[in-house]
Amino acid sequence: MSQFWLYFRLGLEHVLDWNAYDHILFLIVLVAAYSFHTWKRVLWLVTIFTLGHTISLFLSVYEIVIVDSTWVEFLIPLTILITAVFNMINARKKESKNNISILYLTTAFFGIIHGLGFSTYFKMIASGTDIFLPLLEFALGIETAQIIVVLCVMIVGFILQNMLRVKRRDWILVISALVIGIILPILKENYLAL
Repeated sequence: MSQFWLYFRLGLEHVLDWNAYDHILFLIVLVAAYSFHTWKRVLWLVTIFTLGHTISLFLSVYEIVIVDSTWVEFLIPLTILITAVFNMINARKKESKNNISILYLTTAFFGIIHGLGFSTYFKMIASGTDIFLPLLEFALGIETAQIIVVLCVMIVGFILQNMLRVKRRDWILVISALVIGIILPILKENYLAL
């Protein structure tokens, strides 16, 4: 049982670590356009994202797929930028009007990219052990951390929109613009490293 908590905690801390804020930024822009009225859609998005990066973790850890980490480090901020720009383009649309099947597919694909970013870290912490069960425990910790981040974003959005009367469109535009402002220098730095 102590092994479960070890890997679960590592997954939890890896997402909630302020030094790994790219994951948090992606989650912020992924759910900024949603409210508690569409909680099922949000839960599906987060779970699909987790499934995507768990699959890529498996493929990478078992060396079925090997991708240069330089490309992964470039693609991760690119996924954040694309999601934030998507939010800004669709800020006027109602939550239910977005094409959800395309959103689910892109979220799964972005999860695969983000999972490749976790693989090097996971290989270091799980070397010399049977990694199947620790990988699932790690993924469960990641999913739990993601739900915590998503709840925080949705609570802030709820307070701003329902108590302080900030328009939904303005909330989406401001939060997406802030994330773009943070991610552009990272994207530029990683592009120059290619």
